[in-house]
Amino acid sequence: MADSINPPLSYEASATATHQHEATCLPTEVISCLKNSRFLHLATCDNLTPHISLMSYTYLPSTPFDAYPTIIMTTNPASRKTNHLLNNPRVSLLVHDWVSHRPPTRTPNPHGERDGSPPPAATRSSLASLLLNLNTSALSSISTTITGEARFLEPGSDEESWCKERHLENNTFEEEEINLFGQQQQEQRDVNARRPSMSIDSDVRVVTVRVREGRIADWKGGVRDWVLLPPADAHEGLVNGVSS
Repeated sequence: MADSINPPLSYEASATATHQHEATCLPTEVISCLKNSRFLHLATCDNLTPHISLMSYTYLPSTPFDAYPTIIMTTNPASRKTNHLLNNPRVSLLVHDWVSHRPPTRTPNPHGERDGSPPPAATRSSLASLLLNLNTSALSSISTTITGEARFLEPGSDEESWCKERHLENNTFEEEEINLFGQQQQEQRDVNARRPSMSIDSDVRVVTVRVREGRIADWKGGVRDWVLLPPADAHEGLVNGVSS
């Protein structure tokens, strides 16, 4: 008999819209993912070949140039994803806020295909369990996909400069080091010193994606589609239509 506690991997049909939710604001789960995640996965495609990139990003509920929630990214003008986006601006984004380590499986792997799942014995002690789950104490159990069109901002424009500044600010972090027990230790330095985790060259292209629709998935395989209705003060096609 199937284990009622652990649902099958194909838990819920999702070929069409499932439990669709429409609202004028993003679902709280989506906002949580976008605020908490460090990276997102950007899926692009030309006419034949799909491509996935791990991206730093900035999420903003709105900008002075767009009333919709917006995701900002930057890309090298000579990259594969840039070529894809120029040919096909349709994209899919995956955002999740849990750490992708595999928990112990119930039985040993007799074929040795992969070493990603530690044996149960490795997690029986409290210390081993602690080390295995470093910094996972406040993790979520859902992810969200976002579909939409990417837009390259005009080089040298006010919008590009503004978005580039916000993106750099959002990807600047305190210098930290992690000790053996997962505790963050501040280095012996000026507490106000900061290190950009990224730099933005003058020739990079700034890309934005409006957050308008997508899907929430939980770890059990349940899905729920969502659609963001136009904000009351949204003006399609206008620039500087709303203040931040």
